[in-house]
Amino acid sequence: MPRITPCLWFDGQAEEAAAFYASVFPDCEVVSVTPAPGDNPSTRAGEVLMVTFTIAGQPFTALNGGPQFQLSEAVSFEIDCADQAEADRYWDALVQGGGEHSQCGWLKDRFGVSWQVIPRQVGDYLGGPDPAGAARAMQAMLEMSRLDVEALRRAYEGAAD
Repeated sequence: MPRITPCLWFDGQAEEAAAFYASVFPDCEVVSVTPAPGDNPSTRAGEVLMVTFTIAGQPFTALNGGPQFQLSEAVSFEIDCADQAEADRYWDALVQGGGEHSQCGWLKDRFGVSWQVIPRQVGDYLGGPDPAGAARAMQAMLEMSRLDVEALRRAYEGAAD
């Protein structure tokens, strides 16, 4: 087990969130659901206190901690996507049911968890050997919500739209 496990704070939605991620990520598994052993500030005895799950082998804890704290974009999870099709699939799945589009490949799912959905090819254009092309690709990316690999390629190459 890794020494560091992200713990996501929810207000009664930990089990629902873990089930949602299991429906989005083919390599996600809900490992355990732990009921509260006694009444506490966020849950009553027997209600779901914690859910442990993994995505791509990375363990997570979902904690029903109550309304005191909210998730923010200050912490996000980056999804390394093989191509545009995979990025589009994750993007569509994660924003369904009330998620929010953001900028530069970022989104929030309906639970408030922030994700960066990044097709691998983006690095070819932002970190390519042509500094002017990389700058054009960066400018194009700053105007995007969902990342578009083909548009980034055109920007990098200086092709007119």
